[in-house]
Amino acid sequence: MGRSAQRRPRFGGSARGYQRTDRLNELLVRILAGELERIDDDRLGFLTITGVETDQDLSIARVFLTSDIDDAELLEAMADHRPRLQRAIGDQARVRRVPPLTFVVDDTVRSADRIEEILRGIGPTTATDAMDAAAMDTAGMAREQSPEGDPYEEE
Repeated sequence: MGRSAQRRPRFGGSARGYQRTDRLNELLVRILAGELERIDDDRLGFLTITGVETDQDLSIARVFLTSDIDDAELLEAMADHRPRLQRAIGDQARVRRVPPLTFVVDDTVRSADRIEEILRGIGPTTATDAMDAAAMDTAGMAREQSPEGDPYEEE
């Protein structure tokens, strides 16, 4: 069997159906989460890594974080731990070049909480309430359009 007959992925993707950077992002989340569990620093609060986005050329890795502490304090603490985290990635991941880490506070959780708060403030509306309101509007319009008025109304 010649080289051209070897099985290769079509359309430029990997054989598994997702990009190399996607696999690397998942690996970085696991490595960083494991390393952060070993770090005993109260400045981190209840820290969660919500995701990592790595550029194709591994020029930068954005680490998305959320925590219960102030954003500025969180970013400062993470900057202090950056060398240790990069070293952990270099030791545990099979990459030629460890991308420099940039930490970004993930506002997704806050946005979701805000949306939920707004929805709770609207009040309980159900599909039944909406259908009842629509039926009442329709009945009112029919009554207004009928020249005799309501046929079931007693005179």
